[in-house]
Amino acid sequence: MAEIVDITRFPEHKHVAQYIGLTWQKRATGQWVSQNTRLSKVGNVYLRYYIILGADKLRQFNLEYKAYYGRKFHEVSKYQHKRALVLTARKLVRLVHALLTKNIPYVRPQMLLDKEEEALLQ
Repeated sequence: MAEIVDITRFPEHKHVAQYIGLTWQKRATGQWVSQNTRLSKVGNVYLRYYIILGADKLRQFNLEYKAYYGRKFHEVSKYQHKRALVLTARKLVRLVHALLTKNIPYVRPQMLLDKEEEALLQ
């Protein structure tokens, strides 16, 4: 939140992702478009690091993000982990943007609770 400062500067989540540097460079010539492009690491270095770190932890402990990471991991043949992790970070950016613009706290869906957590709640 300290790095973003004011969420109203960004009308859409893709603008936040661009500010962070989670976008890919465009490479095209005529009709040909390259599939092998680099991440445009232009933007807030600290925020990019922490969003990717958060996405990595989410993929380890949250079932929804784990499934999303798995799908994206198997879609590409090169740099699977890096690309899937950045796409998972983009999903996290969408969530953060929505929560900050609506000014609501994150509530974990009830159906995704682990059995250990269910035992603690009872």
